[in-house]
Amino acid sequence: MCLGVPVQVISCGEHFARCAGRSGEVDINIQLVGAQPAGTWLLCFLDAAREVIDAERAAAINAALDALAAVNAGETDLSAFFADLDREPQLPDFLRPSTP
Repeated sequence: MCLGVPVQVISCGEHFARCAGRSGEVDINIQLVGAQPAGTWLLCFLDAAREVIDAERAAAINAALDALAAVNAGETDLSAFFADLDREPQLPDFLRPSTP
């Protein structure tokens, strides 16, 4: 299994970007997403960027990864890692009934 990990661009070249992530600084292949400005969040799999994401999504993914680490450490109360689940689920706009 391969997990996507968010990283934030520090500096960018033509094919690789220096990024900061959960395990420190790393060089990320950016050939699928193109050059990105510093501060951009990328979702990476095996040191290759697959998607440009926003800071909110990066934080949610990092919280989920923190929850996995907590489970591995034996913790059972994971509510702090999924604060966004304390809301009523909403249908996406394209699934909501349209009113004529």
